[in-house]
Amino acid sequence: MTFDRRTTAHRPDLACESLRGQVSAERFTRGQPRQIAVAYESLHRHPSPDAPVDTQALFGERVDVFDERDGWAWVQLRADRYVGYVPARSLMAVGVEATHTVATLRTFVYPDANLKLPNLGLLSLHSRVSVVGTEGDFAQLATGGWVIAAHLSPAGSAVADFVAVAERFLHTPYLWGGKTSIGIDCSGLAQTALAAAGIAAPRDSDMQEREVGSPVEIRSDLSGLQRGDLIFWKGHVALMQDATRMIHATGHTMTVITEPLAVAEERIRTGGYGPITSIRRPAASR
Repeated sequence: MTFDRRTTAHRPDLACESLRGQVSAERFTRGQPRQIAVAYESLHRHPSPDAPVDTQALFGERVDVFDERDGWAWVQLRADRYVGYVPARSLMAVGVEATHTVATLRTFVYPDANLKLPNLGLLSLHSRVSVVGTEGDFAQLATGGWVIAAHLSPAGSAVADFVAVAERFLHTPYLWGGKTSIGIDCSGLAQTALAAAGIAAPRDSDMQEREVGSPVEIRSDLSGLQRGDLIFWKGHVALMQDATRMIHATGHTMTVITEPLAVAEERIRTGGYGPITSIRRPAASR
């Protein structure tokens, strides 16, 4: 059988117990549940700070740890099944179930319910938190610190318009593997926006092209499109804002931009990346 290394917890010496009988490994393990303990952490392809980054995990995100050595943990993200290495110090024991998620692009964490105090750091959109109390405009977190309560949404809530979420990232710097307003890539933007509407999507554009929504006819004049359609090229994805304009994180400007689809299509096609490979229309959010 052929497995995708991005989402398969398998090494010659170790593999996830769920793969027993499907892959060869010296030993198998069920892994230990942990949570991301920092604002966001890069998931590396190898246990080295110089190794390529494939994606990022956000505060409170659940992971399964299969191995830990030399300061690195080999993990699989629960949300999208991505496998890689994170610094072991960025993990914490699993606490109480998240009651809320961050609903703004980012929010600051304070040591007390006082916005004039020096902040302790920030949390990004979709970070998972558990609220244990409130005071005035602030919500107290089980992990310590206070955030503006209005910056949170109850866990499991969904927005009606995921493209509006993508539009909030306009001008964000392009960052390979990024998933925050500090830096984001094309498939990270699509995955993050869809998640806000309760639509689970895999991490990379080729996975999204296979698994998200239903196909839409590619017409020669690029007509018949609507807000929310996903436009795919080889290695790239954009979200339609209306029938003619799209938003995407692009290496062309190294930012998130909005532009006419026709302009982007010609530039991408003639620039050596080829034509549009497919158009997908996500199902309505839950």
